[in-house]
Amino acid sequence: MTRAPFLLAGVETRSGHTHEVRSPWDGSVVTTLELAVPEHVEAALQAAERARDTLAALSADARARILERARDLLHERAEAFVQALVEEAGKPVRLARIEVARAEDTLTDSAWAARSLRGDVEPLDAVGSGLGKMAVVRRAPVGPVTAITPFNFPLNLVLHKLGPAIAAGCPVILKPALETSTASLLAGRLLLDAGLPPDAISVLPLEHGHAEPLITDPRVRLISFTGSGKVGWDLRALARGKRVLLELGGNATSIVCADADVAAAASKLAVGAFAYAGQSCISVQNILVHPSRRDELLSALLAATAKLAAGDPHDPEVWCGPVLRERDADRITAWVDEAIAGGAKVALRGTRAGNLIPPIVLVDTPRTCRAHTDEIFGPVVNVLTFDTLDEAIGVVNASVSGLQASIFTSDLRSVLYAHARLEVGALVHDEATAFRVDAQTYGGVKESGLGREGPRHAVLEYTEPRLLVVGAPGMR
Repeated sequence: MTRAPFLLAGVETRSGHTHEVRSPWDGSVVTTLELAVPEHVEAALQAAERARDTLAALSADARARILERARDLLHERAEAFVQALVEEAGKPVRLARIEVARAEDTLTDSAWAARSLRGDVEPLDAVGSGLGKMAVVRRAPVGPVTAITPFNFPLNLVLHKLGPAIAAGCPVILKPALETSTASLLAGRLLLDAGLPPDAISVLPLEHGHAEPLITDPRVRLISFTGSGKVGWDLRALARGKRVLLELGGNATSIVCADADVAAAASKLAVGAFAYAGQSCISVQNILVHPSRRDELLSALLAATAKLAAGDPHDPEVWCGPVLRERDADRITAWVDEAIAGGAKVALRGTRAGNLIPPIVLVDTPRTCRAHTDEIFGPVVNVLTFDTLDEAIGVVNASVSGLQASIFTSDLRSVLYAHARLEVGALVHDEATAFRVDAQTYGGVKESGLGREGPRHAVLEYTEPRLLVVGAPGMR
């Protein structure tokens, strides 16, 4: 068991107030976490304000080099991050290694974002009042950023906020999830060791009641939040006019058309639904399949799922480990029982053991059940049918969420038709909804959020255009 100090303006700090972090697998205490208190929040805000001009003055190349050195250090220290993800998040070790590799990509793309950030030149002589003038637009960092991150990807989602912020020249105060703070603290140390000015980063594990100044204080110019919809929208209201980026949840649907390669689809859908116990915002929750292929798809899905071991996250063969908390397991179980009582048929359901819920496949789940309509965030998938592509699109669009969907078909016209009509942030072709490349534009519509992640896109959110109008001799 380790005792983890937090980072205050780059300095490891203790408060005497602690929180025990327990393993989702066996309940043992794996970390005793030092908690920041209000005086540390104020100190972090002061440091971020001090760092504002210092970080903004660094050249794009200097910021990019910090991010590239951090990537190289992450590669060297990979096993420490893997261990933290397995012990605290209950992430199967094979998936923990994938998260670390993806985090390296995130830092690489963040460095690219720093180097490629550019403004524009606007000739103003298109109107008579602009004769003899031109405008130069540059992008400037918005200033100090508050980043709030969830438990499920405590390294890569953290770097999706820290990386673009540093690329833009913004100091960051990070509030990580208490249950999985170690990887976030290690990420903060990584950036400091790579040369980031100490005042430019604080990582503060905080109890909920102590975090409000990170939202309301005028020194904070932007809040980037990933987490539940209710908390995110409440946070936006509390921010009162600040720039707010929200990456919230969804109930992702994959559409399997009559002309799909069902065997290939089933293999991808099983992993997309059950890897890491479905604890991803874009985990496959609903599968809509054409009736002519339903039985074939269901059989192939069950066969593919049988190959995905569930159990101890330390086991390199395991794909589906425990959900994070007992209350999560209780809620998932209750929603499944509710769906079954409403008429859903059970195609697959094992026996729960503590926080471990083996994969569950439900068929013909009523479309009013929470297991279908709300984000279940667990190893559960519903298999339903549709007759026409318009019907499937209507089912997806009926949701209040709109993060990511996918479609399996050999007809590109169907892909383009669905893309034009689906109310989601992204549509993925011939992959599960859980597919994500870290450089891609990522974010949702409706209740699934505001703004976009992916370093090259997020860096625009962390900057604002500044216009300069100058005289331009020769323009008459």
